[in-house]
Amino acid sequence: MNEKVVEIPALAQLPVAAAAVWDFAKDENILLFEGEMAAGKTTLIKEICRQAGVEEPVSSPTYALVNEYASNRGEVFYHFDFYRINDPREALDMGATEYFYSGNKCLIEWPSLVQDLLPEHFVTVTIAKGAGEARTITLKKY
Repeated sequence: MNEKVVEIPALAQLPVAAAAVWDFAKDENILLFEGEMAAGKTTLIKEICRQAGVEEPVSSPTYALVNEYASNRGEVFYHFDFYRINDPREALDMGATEYFYSGNKCLIEWPSLVQDLLPEHFVTVTIAKGAGEARTITLKKY
């Protein structure tokens, strides 16, 4: 397992954090975003997508469960939010495993709710709130 910690004192440094996530994740397609409510998971995903060339609006798929974005380089990103599911079968029914094994980037919020469906290799992006806008982002590769 490989690990890296990124500290940002304010949200103005979010681009630095997003670049660190990209650099760390490299060729991994499954990125799991963990952290308490309002830690900044969706905000970080928005910046990651922006840096990857996604020009359309990025928003949390809380009710849709998945949003699809395309970058200006032809890459496809799937953004999941499993916060509202009650049973992993709901994720199976919407075809989550097909997305996970598609070869495209999957950015997954609340991954613990679908833990048994996830591929063997992934990167966790754990966001911890500090004072004010400070965040500690711990990256681990499995």
